[in-house]
Amino acid sequence: MSTGANRMQIITEFIPESPFAAALGLRLESIEPDRARMAMPWSDSLATMADIVHGGAIATLADTAAMAAAWASDEVPESISGATVSLTLDYLTAGRGDLTADAWVTRRGGRLVYVRVDVADAAGQSVAAGQAVYSLGR
Repeated sequence: MSTGANRMQIITEFIPESPFAAALGLRLESIEPDRARMAMPWSDSLATMADIVHGGAIATLADTAAMAAAWASDEVPESISGATVSLTLDYLTAGRGDLTADAWVTRRGGRLVYVRVDVADAAGQSVAAGQAVYSLGR
């Protein structure tokens, strides 16, 4: 990762290199200050049964989008560290096919960043909605 890079540059470089994100096929579709959109294309390996996406895969998509939004700032960090503190996700309907997650920051504190996230299918139907608290190292 680039030395002296801002948080948005760091996360943009990190996600494609993350082995777990790659295993699920996650990709960062867009990022701007305090917002991120992630995509998870359908594959048979994501199924819990038939064509229904496993809830754990949906949670990973939501968590990764929340992380990206939390990192989406112009701040140049002193260290590269962070962690999800909490993730609450309500599953609204079965997820099928390609899914996207839109995440946006609702509040930035000293170290904690509060994020909302919505997961939707290709038709735009809400699949899950939640919130995350992410801790950024200083």
